[in-house]
Amino acid sequence: MSTLTEWAYPLAESLLAEPLPRRWQHCLGVAERARTIALVLGDDAELLEAAAVLHDIGYAPDLAKTGFHPLDGARYLRDVAGADERVVNLVAHHSCAWMEAEARGLRAELEGEFPRESAHLNDALCYCDMNTTPDGTPTNPIDRVNEIAGRYGPDSLIGTFIRRAEPEILACTSRVLERVSTAKRQPM
Repeated sequence: MSTLTEWAYPLAESLLAEPLPRRWQHCLGVAERARTIALVLGDDAELLEAAAVLHDIGYAPDLAKTGFHPLDGARYLRDVAGADERVVNLVAHHSCAWMEAEARGLRAELEGEFPRESAHLNDALCYCDMNTTPDGTPTNPIDRVNEIAGRYGPDSLIGTFIRRAEPEILACTSRVLERVSTAKRQPM
C-alpha cells in the first residue's frame, strides 16, 4: 500500500510538469515548505505535504473548467482521482480561496461542496504557499503578495483579491511561525 505522498507527487507531476513547468516547480517548493513545518503537524504532516504538492493542479489545462483553480482542482481530486477527502478540502480552501471565490460569485459553491479542514491545517497550507515563489524557492509573504499583484495587475480580480487577503495571509504565517517556535522550545 502506498502512502499519501507516494500517490500525490506522481499525480501532480502528470498534470503540471509538462504543460506548466513553473507551476510544477512552485508545487514542489510548497511541498518542501510543508516538510519544514512537519514538527507542528504531527499525524497530519503527510496529509499537508500531499495537499501542498497538489494545491495548484486546478491550473492544469485539462482540469480548468470554472477558471477558479481551487474549485477545479478539488473537483478533479474528488470526482476523478478519488483522493482523500481531507486533501480535497485543503486544496479547495487553500490560501484564502473563499475570498477569491466570493469575488468570482463561487463562494456558495465552494463552501457547499467542500467543508474546511481545521484552521491549523489551513494556516499551514497558506503559510507554505505564500512563502514560496512561482519558481519554488523560499520567500516571504509580503514579497509573494507583491509578486502576485504585480503579475496580475493591481486592478485585476486576482490583484484585488490578494490585497484583500494579505492581512489574513500575514496572520497565517505569524500563527504557523509561532507554533514552530513554541514546538522548538518544548523539551524532547
